[in-house]
Amino acid sequence: MKKNHLKYWLFSLIGLFVVCQSPLHAQLYASADFDSKYEMLLSNPGVQIEATEAINKLYNFKFAEADAEFRWLKYRYPNHPMPYFLMGLAEWWKMVPNTDDTRYDASCIALMDTCISLAEKLYDIRENKIEPAFFLAAAYAFKGRIHSERKHWTRATLAGKSALKYMEKCQGKSELSPELLFGDGLFNYFAEWIPDNYPLLKPILWLFPKGNKQLGMQQLEKVGNNAFYTRTEARYFLLQIYGYENQYAKSYDLAKYSWETYPDNPYFERYYLRSAFVRGQAAEAEKIANSILTKIDKGMPGYEAVSGRNAAYALAYYYNNYHRDIPKAKEYYQKTIDFSTKTKSFTSGYYLSSLISLGKIAENEKDFTAALEYYKTVVDRGEKKSSQVKEAKDAISKLNKTRREERRKRRD
Repeated sequence: MKKNHLKYWLFSLIGLFVVCQSPLHAQLYASADFDSKYEMLLSNPGVQIEATEAINKLYNFKFAEADAEFRWLKYRYPNHPMPYFLMGLAEWWKMVPNTDDTRYDASCIALMDTCISLAEKLYDIRENKIEPAFFLAAAYAFKGRIHSERKHWTRATLAGKSALKYMEKCQGKSELSPELLFGDGLFNYFAEWIPDNYPLLKPILWLFPKGNKQLGMQQLEKVGNNAFYTRTEARYFLLQIYGYENQYAKSYDLAKYSWETYPDNPYFERYYLRSAFVRGQAAEAEKIANSILTKIDKGMPGYEAVSGRNAAYALAYYYNNYHRDIPKAKEYYQKTIDFSTKTKSFTSGYYLSSLISLGKIAENEKDFTAALEYYKTVVDRGEKKSSQVKEAKDAISKLNKTRREERRKRRD
């Protein structure tokens, strides 16, 4: 999470719809009966039946197929915010693999604005305001996230404040729908996590209720197991949270399950690779890294340089340290650098560590000029207090000493 975004992130901790259920078999039901019985579409099983396949396609990055299903929902419920929110959600997930990609900003914001407009009308006419408040909180949260990614701080703050306003209408109402527990869980976790990790932001947060990380995790886990729309989104955040909390076993299990459920989702596949790599599951990590690079070569949706950087580094590491295939290791370290260059990720650990590794290989091959260039690039581009910069400086010092000794030997 970028440090600059944290104070706006707290305003935008709610409202993302997702499912992780397998497609249901075709069922016969009278939609009118469900529509008359359930006031909220959030809890309407008929709508869930209609939406299940579409949302599964969305999260497996089959966006065109999902869009056709969402347009049917829009035809069925032309005055309800849900179809527009789901269509906006699809635009957001097109950004998830690389949030620096701005191509989908305008379409996502436009769909969220339509969702907001329809939800406001429902909010005004309905006695029970929980469902429209939920959609308003969710849509404003997405707008806040996009604006904060683009450093549009004023717009991010305004959207975030609106999201928080409507989130408060939904708090403590999870008995009506497990979806409503999602915002509570996110707020509880991050309201404590942010000041713990960024003390300078404490003065900004003193007006907010006190958070509870442990409770927040429990709430998100409950949503991840029991909700319909917010199930996968809760898992999306839990993957990040387990990383913050060093709960690598949980991260591995959840990432693997999420990828098995949505095998063409680049975000989940990338997290599966990371967690397998961290836990030393070498065979799995190597297999999934090759899968990612193959999908990039095929041009599959969402598979691009960010995932490629992770996959190439994992393979380089295994070829260098396990297989002892130095030519292959050099090839994949260079691919890591190339992918990092595409995303301008010059301070990332993958980029800097690849340069250092190539420097060490060059030293072993007695190519001291190349080694020195690799190390100097790390010093020039890395953050000054990073471990990689320190390692590169030490390597330069030792390399210069070695070269002086060799010159002295030649003179003698």
